Amino acid sequence: MLPRHPLIHTCLVSLVLFAPSLLPAANWPSWRGAAGTGVSSEQDLPVRWSPTENVHWKTALPGEGNSTAITWDDHVFVTCPVDGGKVRRLICLDRSRGRIRWQHDVAYPQKETTHRDNPFCSGSPTTDGKRVYASFGSAGVLACDFQGKLLWHRKLGKLTHVFGQATTPVIYKNTVIIHRGPGEPTHLVALDRRTGKTVWDTPEFSKNNNLYGSWSTPVIHRVGGRDELIVTMPREIKGYDPDTGKELWKCGGLGTEIYTMPTIGNGLAVGISGHKGPAMAMRLGGRGDLTESNRLWLTPQNQQRVGSGVIVNDHLFVSNATGIAQCIKARTGEVVWAKRLGGTLWGTMLAADKKLYVTNKEGDVFVIAASTQFKLLSRNRMGEHMKAAVAPSDGQLFVRTYKNLYCIGTRKR
Repeated sequence: MLPRHPLIHTCLVSLVLFAPSLLPAANWPSWRGAAGTGVSSEQDLPVRWSPTENVHWKTALPGEGNSTAITWDDHVFVTCPVDGGKVRRLICLDRSRGRIRWQHDVAYPQKETTHRDNPFCSGSPTTDGKRVYASFGSAGVLACDFQGKLLWHRKLGKLTHVFGQATTPVIYKNTVIIHRGPGEPTHLVALDRRTGKTVWDTPEFSKNNNLYGSWSTPVIHRVGGRDELIVTMPREIKGYDPDTGKELWKCGGLGTEIYTMPTIGNGLAVGISGHKGPAMAMRLGGRGDLTESNRLWLTPQNQQRVGSGVIVNDHLFVSNATGIAQCIKARTGEVVWAKRLGGTLWGTMLAADKKLYVTNKEGDVFVIAASTQFKLLSRNRMGEHMKAAVAPSDGQLFVRTYKNLYCIGTRKR
C-alpha cells in the first residue's frame, strides 16, 4: 500500500483572476496559470532537453522544495525553505540570467509537523503584476513589491496537521484568498491585497488526522454570469461567493484526503481524492446540495493520485503515483487509455500546444500528446529529485528540482 501523502505542489493547487486583455500570454502568474486550470496558450515550447542541453540558465536553490516558479515580465519568483523550514524564503530572480535579485525571509523557529515528502513552503507564490504574495502556513501571509520591499505580513495563527500545508494564494479583485488548511484550524480567508486586512473569514470543519484534510488551492471560475470560488474539500466539491466567503453549493462523493485542486473545463469540475479514493465530475451551475442533480459520474476507487489533472477539449488527463498516465472522457468517466510512463508521478500536469508535461519524483519530465491516441513525445531526464509542476512562459519552461531552478529554451521576446 502506498503511503498517504499531502498535496504537493506539484503539487497542490492556484489562480490569479485577470481580464484577458490585461494579462500578456507570456506571464505565468501562479502555479496553474492565470485561469487556474493548468492550460496554457503557449506554442512551440521546448520538447527535448537535459540538465546540460537547451538550458538557458540554472540557479542553485538554498533548500529542497515542491513549489513551482511563477513569472511576470523579467521577474521569476519561487518559494523555498531554509534550515529545515526554520526560515521560509520568497526569492526573486532575474529572468534573463537567473541571478537572484532579492529574497525575503520569514523566521519560524517553532516546532511544526509535516510529512517528509512535503517540505515547508510547498505553496507557490502568486503575483498581480505589482505585488507578489506568499503563504507560509503558520508563518503567515505576506506581500512584497517587485523591488523586494515588504508591504505587509499577516500572522494568522498556527496551523497544525501531521502532514503540513501546501496551498497557494488566489487573487480576486482587491483581495488575496488563502485556503488555510488542512488541520486545526481550517478556514478560507480573504485579505485586502494592499493592506493585508481581513475582508472575510469562513471557517471549515477541522481535524488533525493523517486520514483527513484538503490541500486544495481554490479556483475562481465564472459560472452563469457570476464568479465562484471552487475548492475540493473532504467528501465534496464546494463553491463559495468570492466576495463574501458564503457557501453557495456543494456536491458530495469524494474521500476524506484531497491532495489535488479542482480540475475545471467545459462547464465541469472534477474532484480527485488521494489514497486510492473516489474521483468524480459534476456539471457547474446551481445552488444548495447538487449531488443528485449535477454529479455526472463517480469512480469509487482509483490509483493513488497526488498531482492535479487537466481538461483538454472533452477529455480529462491525469497522472497516477503508480507511474501511469490516463486519458478519461470528462463527461462520463470512461477511460480512453492508461499507459505507464515510469517512476512515481507526483507532478501536476501542464497542457500546452496539444501537449502534456508531467514530472516524476525520479527527475524525469515526460512530454506526451494531449490526444485520445497515446503518444510519448519525449522523456527528459534531469537526474534530480523533483515534485514541482512545469511552468511555461514566453517560449521557455521553468523546471524546479530539489537542488536547482532551470530555465529551459529561448525566450520569444
